[in-house]
Amino acid sequence: MQKPVVNVMVKAARAAGNVLLRHVSRLDSLNVVEKSRHDYASEVDGLAEREIIRELKRAYPDYAILGEESGAQGKGRYTFVIDPLDGTSNYLRGIPHFCVSIALVDHGEPTDAVVYDPLRNELFTASRGSGAVLNDRRLRLNGQRELPGALLLSGFSPRERKRVGPQLRCIEMLLQDAEDVRRSGSAALDLAWVAAGRADGYVEAGVKAWDIAAGVLLVREAGGRVCDFKGRGEKILFEGQCIAGPLKLVEAVQKAVQDSGWLASFAPPPLRSEA
Repeated sequence: MQKPVVNVMVKAARAAGNVLLRHVSRLDSLNVVEKSRHDYASEVDGLAEREIIRELKRAYPDYAILGEESGAQGKGRYTFVIDPLDGTSNYLRGIPHFCVSIALVDHGEPTDAVVYDPLRNELFTASRGSGAVLNDRRLRLNGQRELPGALLLSGFSPRERKRVGPQLRCIEMLLQDAEDVRRSGSAALDLAWVAAGRADGYVEAGVKAWDIAAGVLLVREAGGRVCDFKGRGEKILFEGQCIAGPLKLVEAVQKAVQDSGWLASFAPPPLRSEA
């Protein structure tokens, strides 16, 4: 049986999903803004987020909110972290791969998660210590534990173009053994698909808390490990880096991140010595 808070999150996610579906047939008429270089949002993002916040606030008025579109609202121990449309670029181009992501976070760690794919009517849910579920099916990572033969998911964040060189070197190293590295356009669905065994692992930089908060818990509750590029597994939602999958596979991906110089590219520049 799902926790009451998850039931509310599911209701909110479905309400947002209905907004996305209602507008998907009139994409040409949507008002689209470029928030930053290559980072877009549409009026649908805002409409969906308002539906989510309305449902969550009705049940939990004292909880804080962190939304991709509306920012931070309120303070407190518990925060709902919301991405009303993860995969906006896909959505705006008619590519059928996007979702709604909602997580409840306690002191920097997700405790409950919902990722909803309205096109496929797939509902991924998880609560800490209670496992992860896709609709009515319990999720476990698949049996791929090593890099040889692994199918990995990644992304090229518009916020990370200055580090695309070391990222590509890392992918080149991974492809020496991995079956493939694919880019889907939705970090939340990437992590949900790793939890469901549709992909073996995930690695990306430039992600925000709302991109990964729900997916992090899904992978953990499906038996996987999630960490940042340094291997830290706790309170990583605001680090901007994420590696996820089975333990041994995560270790192999992390080694490639280090050996390729991708990790080193995040180091602060050395201080100039005064002449």
